[in-house]
Amino acid sequence: MSLREIVARRRAVLAPGAANALFARIIEDLGFECVYVTGAGIANMALGAPDIGLTSLDNVAQTVAHMADAVALPLVVDADTGFGNGVNTWRTMKVLERAGASAIQLEDQEFPKRCGHFNGKGVVPLHDMVPKVKAAADARTKDTLIIARTDALAVEGLSAALDRAQAFIEAGADMTFVEAPRDAVQMRQIAKLSVPQVANIVHGGKTPPLPQAELADMGFGIVLYANAALQAAVRASAEVLGSLKETGSLDAVKDRLASFEERQAAVAKPHWDALEQIYRSK
Repeated sequence: MSLREIVARRRAVLAPGAANALFARIIEDLGFECVYVTGAGIANMALGAPDIGLTSLDNVAQTVAHMADAVALPLVVDADTGFGNGVNTWRTMKVLERAGASAIQLEDQEFPKRCGHFNGKGVVPLHDMVPKVKAAADARTKDTLIIARTDALAVEGLSAALDRAQAFIEAGADMTFVEAPRDAVQMRQIAKLSVPQVANIVHGGKTPPLPQAELADMGFGIVLYANAALQAAVRASAEVLGSLKETGSLDAVKDRLASFEERQAAVAKPHWDALEQIYRSK
């Protein structure tokens, strides 16, 4: 099923985030229908930096290409602010579509952008954002979805954010994403927009972590859990390595570790073993 068909159901499909191909493989193996390529996760894991606009288009495109090689799931790619103006956004669509994106997400924050659940955000004028949406629509050559995100709710209020989302729809956005609503009332208003909507559930963030069934009842198209895997990995890594530092062994945390066999299964080693048998020298 294509990503367009998945989101058109408006059944709040879950999209866990991955910052690398290994996390994408785990998401696929667990039976999810799509993967969110998280810009914050790439910044955190590849650069060891916060989500404050430090990643480049090349960083993101390389990650997308690795994931597209590793999994067959649709990839929803965080393209930040398009990495520049409308011309840059045109190229961003070309590069990410070629790398394997099924959708790109563009946002209207001022540069340097920051995590949508951080304070101190600002948004660009609408007349600067609309051309980026149009540029992305003009540049695509496949059925690549354009998700236009606005962070205006925190800056200008819900009504202004909804007006921006409607302008993005008119410019060619296939989905819109009103970031960081504060309660279910706001979320229900957002879900009434004419195209499928994105909900972003951040552990410890500003949006209430409503269950999938409730979000589906509202009519959301997709629900991001952008950095659940990353947050789990940070906690588990710190606990396991902390125990190793303290005790000099892994005995106390063996139950926190994937087995050697589980690790090889996660990277599809049997598949590569089979290829080796087919193509070995004779």
